[in-house]
Amino acid sequence: MRFVADFHIHSRYSLATSSQLAPETLDLWARKKGINVVGTGDAVHPKWLSELKEKLSPLDNGLFTLKKKFMHEQVKELKETDGVGFILTVELSCIYKRDGKTRKVHNIVVAPSFDAIDKMCKKLSMIGNIVSDGRPILGLDSQDLLDIVLSADEKAFIIPAHIWTPWFSVLGSKSGFDTVDECYGSLSKHIFAVETGLSSDPKMNRQCSFLDKYTLVSNSDAHSPENLGREANIFNTIVSYDAIVKSLKGLDNGFVGTIEYFPEEGKYHLDGHRKCAISWEPSVTEKHKGICPVCGKEVTFGVASRVHELADRKESDAPYKGKPFYSITPLKNILSEIYGVGHASKKIAAVYEKLISEKGSEFSILLDIPIGELEKTDPKLAAGIDNMRQDRVTLCSGYDGVFGTVKVF
Repeated sequence: MRFVADFHIHSRYSLATSSQLAPETLDLWARKKGINVVGTGDAVHPKWLSELKEKLSPLDNGLFTLKKKFMHEQVKELKETDGVGFILTVELSCIYKRDGKTRKVHNIVVAPSFDAIDKMCKKLSMIGNIVSDGRPILGLDSQDLLDIVLSADEKAFIIPAHIWTPWFSVLGSKSGFDTVDECYGSLSKHIFAVETGLSSDPKMNRQCSFLDKYTLVSNSDAHSPENLGREANIFNTIVSYDAIVKSLKGLDNGFVGTIEYFPEEGKYHLDGHRKCAISWEPSVTEKHKGICPVCGKEVTFGVASRVHELADRKESDAPYKGKPFYSITPLKNILSEIYGVGHASKKIAAVYEKLISEKGSEFSILLDIPIGELEKTDPKLAAGIDNMRQDRVTLCSGYDGVFGTVKVF
């Protein structure tokens, strides 16, 4: 079965997240987006964990489903109402000293059962505060975290999160390492997938040969229900925990590709200084020796520069031979261009809901429905989506925490 999965999300117990993040709204928006498997996020937070245990029922495939009595009333209005499977996940922030340098690495932990999560909670609560934030900050080496995860359940695993982000990632320019193996040491053989993040795509990552042995996954890192599926993974296998792990390990052909942001839209794609309105391509940064001409301080080195620094292949050396990926921008962004109002406006919300109820999920509209069929509904929308599918877009790159933009017209 072909299905879409988004593993990396958050709950309302994480800092700077929407109060609307609850199991029932995650289930609803996963259906709207066309996501079949969604992470729970924040699974070690006591209050969120208690809510998950109350509202989710275990399936016989290692996943969980929302109990019917908690389902959002809007679910019955949707054209596509296939069930959503929840998979237990949490992002943990590890801040620690290694080799005389402060390391800040975010890790996505995936677990097969509440029992495994309970075991992790017991260990992690003795190390740091897992109550104050859904994504707790722990003074724990990533290698030691991986040991705790594997000890809790042999089927549990870690995916290094948004691996290129400057401040909080395994390969980040500010506080990371130069290889994944260096970070996880003797346990690195247990890392089989890495998350590329919003500011890079698989083609960029394949410039680094040391990443060839990993499955490149993409997730939304959603801080609100509407941001589910900003990026996601496409599988063609049995919908089960074990089948997902097997495919991520590359033991079959079940992992078939990813749905991506245009990397330029990510907020750390280029180098620069937000306060000084400086945004540079890597070559310009090199000319300035990384120093901002406005304030005289070092600029924030973005993902493009970091990939360039660690790359041992040029993008032009050979055609891309990795898993297929599909670059998109959210449907509401396209509608915002068409109607000339903000993507968060009531007008756009109404048009969006009408399209979803008539045509199906957002992914179906953006990726699957033939352009000719979309033209019958809205010729302008069809033209915009066709431009997006063909990469006929105008990009303004993000930098130093500022999101970039994608225009389809």
